Amino acid sequence: MFKRHKKLASVLFVSLFLLIALAACGDDEASGGGLQDSYVVASDSSFVPFEFYEDGEYVGFDIDLINAVADEAGFEIELETTNFDGIIPGLQTGSFDIAIAGISIREDRKESVDFSDPYYESGLSIGVHIDNEDINDIDDLEGKTIATRLGSTSSDYIEENIDGAEANQYEQLDQAYMAVENGSVDAILSDAPNVAYYIQTQGQDSLKMVGDLYQAENYGIAISKGQEELVEAINDALATLRENGTYDEIYEKWFGEAPE
Repeated sequence: MFKRHKKLASVLFVSLFLLIALAACGDDEASGGGLQDSYVVASDSSFVPFEFYEDGEYVGFDIDLINAVADEAGFEIELETTNFDGIIPGLQTGSFDIAIAGISIREDRKESVDFSDPYYESGLSIGVHIDNEDINDIDDLEGKTIATRLGSTSSDYIEENIDGAEANQYEQLDQAYMAVENGSVDAILSDAPNVAYYIQTQGQDSLKMVGDLYQAENYGIAISKGQEELVEAINDALATLRENGTYDEIYEKWFGEAPE
């Protein structure tokens, strides 16, 4: 009889221990996750006016925006630069948590990373040498050699939509513009705000924009998969920045006018 009571007591003790352990795990899961204190943010280094080096400092629309998002969401960021074509793989492998670099939100990219809500509406524009009179729109690019950024939407667009064209892909966009200026390629096809900014600044005496805006697209902040709370926090921060006028201030700083 004593042995039975002792055995029953042992079973009850083990059961109670398991219940306590499970409850503790449940509490951990309920309170687990959440935002980290800091995240590694990847960006490009030559995509003016979104991110670039100026006087030894890393500046641009995207840089100001991600700092404002981090401040609003309550976390610190550590910026790292990489070539554009290395951003998505870096998010997949966990080298980066977040990326902002004029990244177009595309269905194929959504298979690899998550995106925030759109924060900028863009498209593709053509830039040619200032003396070029033969290229005036997208149809004139057929059979031509076109400079673009490695791993970009524009390189895919050239391959899929322009018959006989050859896409010369460059790791840095500065190299692509120089190729147009020195005549080694016929034109550049790239993100409209970048083409416009370059021509207004460094390329004002050597390049010009032609044609229309092609393939309208939205930029989003990319986030490594499985961080739903981080995606939500970034979206909430973006919404707040639009509501309180901070987004407009940053936009006007880099593009000269408030967004429509």
